[in-house]
Formats: sequence, structure tokens, C-alpha cells
Amino acid sequence: MNSAPRPETHALPDRRERFAQAAREERPDLALLCLLIGAEADPALDEAGLDAAQIELDRLAGLLPATHQPPPRPPDTAGGPTPLPSEQVGSPASWARDVAGLLGGREGFHGADSDYRRLESSLLHEVLRRRRGLPILLSVVWLEVARRAGLPVYGVALPGHFVVGFGDPYGDHALADPFTGGLPLSEEDAAALVAGGEGLALTARLLEPAQPLEIVGRVLNNIRAWAATRPEQSAVQLWAIELAMLLPSRPARLRYERAQVLVQRGEYLRGAAELEGYADIVEPVEPGTAQTLRAQAASARAMLN
Repeated sequence: MNSAPRPETHALPDRRERFAQAAREERPDLALLCLLIGAEADPALDEAGLDAAQIELDRLAGLLPATHQPPPRPPDTAGGPTPLPSEQVGSPASWARDVAGLLGGREGFHGADSDYRRLESSLLHEVLRRRRGLPILLSVVWLEVARRAGLPVYGVALPGHFVVGFGDPYGDHALADPFTGGLPLSEEDAAALVAGGEGLALTARLLEPAQPLEIVGRVLNNIRAWAATRPEQSAVQLWAIELAMLLPSRPARLRYERAQVLVQRGEYLRGAAELEGYADIVEPVEPGTAQTLRAQAASARAMLN
């Protein structure tokens, strides 16, 4: 996929408005939000492409064993309604094994170190096409497929490595690593993963379910980090920042990051205006920082001379 700066398109404002609206839904659609991120990177991803990706997730969910659905119960002898099952068939470990057998085995979803060097590894439609991606995007595939199949599944945002959990996150549950094709993770394995990657201790808080907008924000953080080390990809860094700014909860410092990228791209007036806007925000608590920001804005405008 060509990840060079893309031309402006008439569809862009509509896509961003749709992204902002989707992020403010009571139950945000994780797959849709991730696909709309992909639409920013790939102008060829039109409405039909978005639908095709959702259909593929549906298709994969339909391949999971039917034994996950409880068998029908006979009508109540008193003539009342059919009782609803209170529990699903199986166990967290068996659900994780079945999803791993399908996605990591039969369908070949997995990751490798080289995937960290590719923008496509952070784009859901490309991960569905290539069967390769970063841990968090592979986890999104697992989450969406398992959810469509009716399984109790949730994301776990371990520092530096995203995984998935099945069952009750506060009770009987099982963890799996989509990046390795679905290898099971004990809590000891998860602790070693966190300690080895970030040098941290595993806590109960780190094992809590990640919410959809938290996942989307982390996907955008990964894209921003990827582009920040590649000056030729400043357009990618800019749209990733601007999408992150559309999320309901976002750090005000994104405005400073956006200003820096605008100046780097030679958009000095827009960058200066953003620096001054951020200065207005921080001035009540950090007047010295606000003064520095305004000086940076003046320097940006001076580059036009």
C-alpha cells in the first residue's frame, strides 16, 4: 500500500464527521472506528470497502464452532415462555482455543517484528487482507469476531503489548495473545511480558477490560509514533493527531503536537495559530509555558519573511 501523503478528497470531511459521531455513540463501534482510521490512510477505501471488511468479520464469526450457542430448551410445561439460558456453553479456555484455532490456525492471523515497520499493520482493512498486524489490530480482529459469535471477550491493554481475554475479567477468565496466533497466557506469562517489555509489575488494574475508545486512541498513538520517526510521513502524523483530537477524551497537548507538525510541514501560519491557542489553554496554570509557546508562534511566523 502506498502510504505517501494522500491528496485531499471531497469525502474527507464526511469521514471525519462520521468518525467523530461514531466516537460519541453510547456504544462505540470499534470495527467502524478502526476502519475509518484506515480510510484516512487509504483514499481507495470507500463505502463498499468498509462494508466488505465488516462482512469479512461476520464471515469469520460464522466459522466458529456452533457449540458456543446453547441448545434450545423445551417450552415450559406450564405453557409459559421458553426459559432463556443464563450461561454459555464451554469455558473461557475453550473459547480462547476455538478462536485461536480459527484465526491463528486456519486463517493465519499472526504478527512478526517486521510488522512494526509497516503502516498497514495499524489499519484494520489491511490486517484483514494480509492476516498480519500489530498486537492491538490483531486483537481487534479477535474481539470483533468473538463478539459477533456471542462470546464474552474483552481487550487487555498491557503496556507495550495488547492481548485479549475471555470470560469474566474479575473471575474465571483466560488470556490469549493474537500476535503469536493465539498462544494462551497465564497471569505469570502476562507478568513476564510486561516486565520484559516495559519493566513494570503486573497489577490488577492492567488486566481490566480496555474500552473501545481507549483501544482507538492507542491505535492512533501507534500511528503517530510510527510517522514521527519518518519525517517524510508528516501527513500521516498530522491526520492521526487530528483524528485523536476528535475523540471525546483527549489530552490538550495534542494541539501542541499538531502545531509542531504544521510548522515542520511549512504551514507556518496554521502552526503559529495552534501554538497560540494552546498557550491560551495552559496560561492559567503555566504562565511561563504560555510565554514560551507565544515566542515559538512568533518564530514560526517569522519563517515567512
